[in-house]
Amino acid sequence: MEETLTTLSIVDSDRSIPVTGNAAAKAALEAMRWPTTRDEDWKYTRTARITKEQWAIVDSPAQADWASLKIDQLDAWHLVILNGRLDRQQSQLPDDAGITISEEATEPTASYAHSFEALQAAFCTGQLHIRVAPQSRIAKSIHVIHYNDGHKVLSQPTIQVTIGAFAEVHFVESFGSNATEQSFGNRKLAITVGENAHVAWDKIQDMHDNDFLMNDDRIAIAPSANFTINTLTVDGGWTRNQLAISLDGTGIEASLNGCYLPRRNQLVDNHTKLDHRFPHCNSHELYKGLLDDSSTGVFNGKVYVHLDAQKTNAYQNNANILLSEQAQMNTKPELEIYADDVRCSHGTTTGQMDEEALFYLQSRGLSYEGARKLLTTAFINDVLAHVESTAVREHVARRFEHEGLLYL
Repeated sequence: MEETLTTLSIVDSDRSIPVTGNAAAKAALEAMRWPTTRDEDWKYTRTARITKEQWAIVDSPAQADWASLKIDQLDAWHLVILNGRLDRQQSQLPDDAGITISEEATEPTASYAHSFEALQAAFCTGQLHIRVAPQSRIAKSIHVIHYNDGHKVLSQPTIQVTIGAFAEVHFVESFGSNATEQSFGNRKLAITVGENAHVAWDKIQDMHDNDFLMNDDRIAIAPSANFTINTLTVDGGWTRNQLAISLDGTGIEASLNGCYLPRRNQLVDNHTKLDHRFPHCNSHELYKGLLDDSSTGVFNGKVYVHLDAQKTNAYQNNANILLSEQAQMNTKPELEIYADDVRCSHGTTTGQMDEEALFYLQSRGLSYEGARKLLTTAFINDVLAHVESTAVREHVARRFEHEGLLYL
């Protein structure tokens, strides 16, 4: 029996809180069903734990420990989004003339790929539009901090980012929550990268076992631009990342990197799509996972090369190490190519820890745990090396080290 939308309940606990949803999305939501494991894109990702709960739209807490998400040595402005809304009083807004911040409604989407997308549009908790002016060189990072605090909080912000031609900017996006509560974050991100712009986006997901987090990222890249996104999943009970990148011109460099370390009963699901529409573009995709205890991982990456996208170079790789016999990894890299003059490759590996390497390191004086941590550190460092910001890279490494998986 299919789960219907009536099984999920949303409570607006404070009528003074603005909810910027639209009627068309609510109507579409009522006509849809929740995705189940019978749907190909959700084959290994169960949603019942979300749909059977009652979630609340609540106001921003007066006192929240979002400061724990700050990154040492990162020179940045902080945009603090509490329970899905920008809190201007607790934020440090940019004072650079090249950056404009506004809270404005965006045009509603005409159709929705699945019910969670319609849910986000129907009950959007806040909208934020960040504009970076053409030819701007933004010296400080822009750190967007999401923090959920309250009983069964539903947080559904929409973030739109418009980056002008020849601009250079670095974004960090962090996700955290109150460990004693349960929350569901369903964030939508739309980025437009201008011609010849250089953009780096580091995403740090550091939730808790009782939290659910969905990120829907849509990126459109103009000719000769350089765009890098690093998805670094440190912690969280149920995490799904949907990343769709469209290369809308020639001479584009796109890099997608991710690492994830689920443990206990956690789930991390990464779905990516790279759309090569024009010739002479390069894309590089590297995702690595360490899975322990009874955790589950999912990777589904698709590279689509259109007929006119000649001289495309596309590289995709997903590698995983299972640290226990109960951990599961489900991976499916895909190539769909219609051009004939391209260089494209994809591959995946999933296996146990190399026993010979462990024995060799122990023979050199390391303990079993020390040898294991040394190998996992080398494995994950391939991804962390793509993080340009030293402060971000060291922050994530410290969090992984705290979980007992890495050496600093």
